[in-house]
Amino acid sequence: MSGDRKLSTHLIHHGRGSRRTVHPPVERASTVLLPSAADLYTQKRSPYGRMGHGLHRELEEALCELEGGMFARLTPNGLSACTLAISSLVSNGDHLLVSDNIYGPTRRFCERHLTRMGVEVSFFDPRCGAGIENELRDNTAAIAMESPGSLTFELHDLPALLSVTRPRGIASMLDNTWSAGIVHKPLSFGVDLSVQALTKYVVGHADAFGGAVIAGNEGAANRLDATADDYGFSLGPEEAWSALRGLRTLPQRLKLHEHAALELAEHLSCHPAVDQVIHPARSDHPDHAIWKRDFTGSSGLFAIELKPIRPAEVNAALDRLELFGFGFSWGGFESLAIPCDPQLKRTCSRRGAHGPLLRIHAGLEDTGDLIADLDQALGTLLR
Repeated sequence: MSGDRKLSTHLIHHGRGSRRTVHPPVERASTVLLPSAADLYTQKRSPYGRMGHGLHRELEEALCELEGGMFARLTPNGLSACTLAISSLVSNGDHLLVSDNIYGPTRRFCERHLTRMGVEVSFFDPRCGAGIENELRDNTAAIAMESPGSLTFELHDLPALLSVTRPRGIASMLDNTWSAGIVHKPLSFGVDLSVQALTKYVVGHADAFGGAVIAGNEGAANRLDATADDYGFSLGPEEAWSALRGLRTLPQRLKLHEHAALELAEHLSCHPAVDQVIHPARSDHPDHAIWKRDFTGSSGLFAIELKPIRPAEVNAALDRLELFGFGFSWGGFESLAIPCDPQLKRTCSRRGAHGPLLRIHAGLEDTGDLIADLDQALGTLLR
């Protein structure tokens, strides 16, 4: 395929080759038969159904093309992708630095499981930039990041941060789910592993789980491959099929989510019940300059801080919503809203806010209808 064609064209036509169908078939098989006994031990990847089939290889290759990577491994969900990536970078006796805004279950894995395995874990301010140097120890082996944080939406200054860690041989992973690999390319900055919860924007229909880790260099790829083999992670064929199907239309869908979120954010910035809107693509976001430099767009996920009010009143207002569901996922066609304060945990950074934090995912409904729904619900806070 011509190298000057756009990503959306590549994703639609990727892997088709001489296949008569526009999408690869689902192969359901645990046992894979080989032509000879010798072939059992000469395959680069174990010829066993857990390792996937042609559909899985096509999905991995498409994700590498999406993120600019050289190798990918699939996992059952986003959390397993994060834990696989981190586990491939650290060993007993190592020190892991974790961004204070990282996904809550990933944080729990680091605090609970890794420490039990003899890995030292500490947290750093996501906005520290080159100040990460003050957090390093003699045994610091890796850093784990998420940009933006999926609750509080801080961005990392990757060039500044990596200018300190890379010369010291410190490996890195970044949860890139918010950007879906479309509007941010962490591997191009020198991050070793980019992680996505395929469950979100890639699948796009809130009906399947999946995760992926994409490596940007051979060393990271080899460690990722070996660790994935040891963990035994796999992705079912139906889930892989759903992810590849979603990937075909991802660029077009993400633009719709982006436009809807920006329209909602603009409206909510003027709402009398809202103290501030937290969206990196807005000029009033503290990290907007980083977003403008390092991102080519945004997605449908952002947050708002309400003016100080009791949690019970917030819940009562949210219960009036008719078009926004209450669910912890995002990235599908549906709009969602959740109060964030009960799950916020910070060690070394503070949100610096006083009102309740709400996270909003702008789905694909009519934005005028979504705005009207938010107005009627939040309007109860003004009475």
